[in-house]
Amino acid sequence: MIGRALRRREDRRFLRGTGRFVDDFVPPGTAHMAILRSPFAHARIRSVDLGAARAAPGAIDAFCGADLDRPLPQIPFRLAGLSGFDRFLQQPIATSKARFAGEPVAVVVASDRYAAEDALAAIEVDYDPLPPVVDPETAAEAETLVHEDAGDNVAIRYTVGRGDAEVAFAAAPYRRKERFRTHRQTALPLETRGLIADFSDGESLRLWGAAKVTYFNKQALVRAFGLPEAAVELIQLDVGGGFGVRGELYPEDYLVPIASRRVGRPVKWTEDRREHLTAANHSRDIVCTLEIAAERDGTILALRGRTVADLGAYARTNGGIVPVRTVQFLPGPYRIPNFSCEAEIVVTNRTPTGTYRGPGRFEANFFRERLIDLMAADLGLDPAEVRLANLLGPDELPFDIGELVPGDGGMAYSDGDYPAALRRLLDEAGYEDWRGRQGETGADGRRHGLGIACFVESSAAGPPEHARIGADESGRIEVRVGSSSFGQGVETGMIQIAAEALGIAPDAIDVRHGTTSLLPDGSGSYHSRTTVMAGNAVAEAGAAFRERCIALAALRWNAEPESLAWREGGVEKSDGTTISVAALAAFARSRGESLEAAGRFDNRGRVAWSSGAHAAHVAVDTETGEVAVLGYRVVEELGRVLNPMMAEGQAVGAAVQGIGGALLDRIRHDADGQLLTANLADYLVPASVEIPRIDTVALETHPATSNPLGFKGAGEGGVIAVGAAIANAIALALDRSGAGPTELPASPGDVLRLLEEVRK
Repeated sequence: MIGRALRRREDRRFLRGTGRFVDDFVPPGTAHMAILRSPFAHARIRSVDLGAARAAPGAIDAFCGADLDRPLPQIPFRLAGLSGFDRFLQQPIATSKARFAGEPVAVVVASDRYAAEDALAAIEVDYDPLPPVVDPETAAEAETLVHEDAGDNVAIRYTVGRGDAEVAFAAAPYRRKERFRTHRQTALPLETRGLIADFSDGESLRLWGAAKVTYFNKQALVRAFGLPEAAVELIQLDVGGGFGVRGELYPEDYLVPIASRRVGRPVKWTEDRREHLTAANHSRDIVCTLEIAAERDGTILALRGRTVADLGAYARTNGGIVPVRTVQFLPGPYRIPNFSCEAEIVVTNRTPTGTYRGPGRFEANFFRERLIDLMAADLGLDPAEVRLANLLGPDELPFDIGELVPGDGGMAYSDGDYPAALRRLLDEAGYEDWRGRQGETGADGRRHGLGIACFVESSAAGPPEHARIGADESGRIEVRVGSSSFGQGVETGMIQIAAEALGIAPDAIDVRHGTTSLLPDGSGSYHSRTTVMAGNAVAEAGAAFRERCIALAALRWNAEPESLAWREGGVEKSDGTTISVAALAAFARSRGESLEAAGRFDNRGRVAWSSGAHAAHVAVDTETGEVAVLGYRVVEELGRVLNPMMAEGQAVGAAVQGIGGALLDRIRHDADGQLLTANLADYLVPASVEIPRIDTVALETHPATSNPLGFKGAGEGGVIAVGAAIANAIALALDRSGAGPTELPASPGDVLRLLEEVRK
C-alpha cells in the first residue's frame, strides 16, 4: 500500500457535503459569544462600562478582565521560547492596557451571534491613546515601550555562526551586500477559527474545534483552570486548513470556556474574516541585511548578515520560530564554510506573529537565493552553474551546520543529493533553451524570465508520537493517532500504513485522530511531521497488533506462538487453519479483554531533511508592472513517498500559497498601527486566474535515515523556494544585470520602480 496513489478517504464526505466543521455543530442550549476588540494599537484602558450591553435584547452576560474573580493565566510558549521572551507573554483579555488593534477588551454572551454583536456596540470604553511602535527596525530605539515592565522593546539579541566569517570577508576578492525584506502575511485558511466550550458545571471542560496540537493545548487549559487531566477533553472535528496559524493557543481558547462557566451553558464563538485578519497570528515579517563573499569563479567563501524580526505585541506560543529558523536556514544547501548572523527580535504594537507554512525557510531562501543571483550577475556567471558548483554533494553528507539556533545544539544535514535535484529541475524546465532568452520580449509584448532557487528543509523532529490499533467483533480495524488533521490527508495516509502493516484491504480500516480522549498522549501536526512520526507509530502499533493476535490465537488453540503466522488479516496454523480478527476480538472479549495494541515512535530529535529546487517562468508587463506566472516546477527529494497523489497535492497547494506570498499577500498597517487590509478586497490572495500549471517531481533517491519507513516531510517544500524563484525570474525578465525585487511581495508598483531603475 505504501507508494500507491490511493484516493483520499476524507474526500467522500467533503465532496458530498457531509463534513462536520465546528460551525456546523451546535449543542443543545448553546449561547453565542462576540468579542469587543481594541480599536487602538496602543492605549490605556481607564474604564469599561458594560451596563447597557448587559441590558441589551438577547444578552445573557457581558464581562471584561476586571469582572473575572480568578487570576488571568499567561498564554505559554510551545516552541522557541527564547530567553527574555517571558517578559512579553499575553493574557487572554486586556485589563489596564491594549497593545494592538484587535486585542480582546470585553466579551458579550447572548442568545445568538446577532444579539451579541449588537450588544458589543453598547459597551463604552474610556481609552487613553498612546503613541504606537509600528516599525520593527526602529523599535529598539523607540522611546515608547510596548511593555513598560520589560524595560525595552527588544525580546532578544543573539549571534550564531560557524567558521570565521570576518577573516573570510577580509580576504575575499568579491563581496556584495544587500538589504531584503519579507513583509507581513497571514495564512488565511478557508475556514476561520471556531470554538465551542461546555464548562457549564465549572468542574469539567469539553472544547470542540481543537486542531494542530490538541494535547499541548489541553495541558495548558488544565493548568489555567486548575482541573484534573481527566476533566478536560479537546475534540477535533473537520478542519478547513491550518498552515501554521490554526490550532495554536489564542486568547479565545480561554475566553470561550470562561464564558461557558459564567453562564452555565455551552458557548460558541466563530471568528469572522475581519477578526482573523486582525487577531490571528501574522507571519513572515523579517528584515535582513545579507552579505556574500566569493572567489571570482563564484566559489562562496562566506555569508554574514543581520536580521530584525517583529514578534508583534506579545510573544505567542510559537512566535519565535520564524526569526530563529530564518537565521538557521540562511546558508541553505550550500558549501559555505564561514557564516555569521546577528539576530534582533523586537516587540511592536501590531498583531502578534507565529508560523506560516515554511516558517523562516521561505524568508531565508528569498534572501539567500536573490543574493546568489545578484552575485552571478556581478561576476558574469550563469546562476545555475554557480549553484551547481556550490551545492553540497552526497559524498559531503552528513554535513555539520553547527549550532545556528540558541540552545538547540549542533545539527547536520543527513542525506540527499542536492546537485542531482537541481539538474533534474533544469532538465524539466528546459533551462538550456533559456540561457540566451532571459529578458526576451514575447509575442504578447511582455518580457519573460526563468528564475531558479534551491532549498533544504527540516521536518519531523520530536517529541514522540503515539498510535493505537484495535479491532471489534465485526472485524473492522480502528487506528487512533495523536496527530491532528486539517485537510492534509491524515486519514488516508494512516490507512495506507496500517493496511501495509496488517496486510488487509484499506476499506476495512477507520482512522480517528486529534481528540484528546483517544490516547493518553499525542504531539500533534506541525513541522511536516505527521506522516513521519504518526506513520511510524502506526507501523509500530501494527507490528504489536499482529503479535497480540498471534498470542490470542495461541491461547485459543493451545498452541505455541512460534508455530503460528500472521496471514492477511488473521492468524494461520501450519496446517492451513485460520482464525479471523473478528473471531479473535470475540475471544478476547470472552476473556474480559480487548483486541488492541499500541505503538510509539520517538526519533530522539533526529530530523528528516528533504531538499530540492524550483523554477518559475514569468512574464512582466512593462507598462503596468503586472507579473504573470506562466509556469512553475517543483522538484523535491522526499526519501520515500507514501501517496504520490497526496504528495503532488501538497506541493501544488504550497506553491500556490508561495505565489501569493511572492506577488500578492501583504498585511499593511498605517502609522497609528491600524490594519489597512482587514478584508479580502484589500488583502489579496491568488485566485484561479493567477495560478499557472504547476508541475511537480517527487524523487525517492535517499530514504530518510531518521525513521524506519524512510519518510521525509512533504508539507512545506513546495512553498519554501517560491518567493526566491519568482523574484529571480522577475529580475532576469527586467535586466540581466540582476536588478530585481529585494522585498516581497513584489507589487506592480514595485516592479515599475525597478523598471525605472533599469532604464536609468
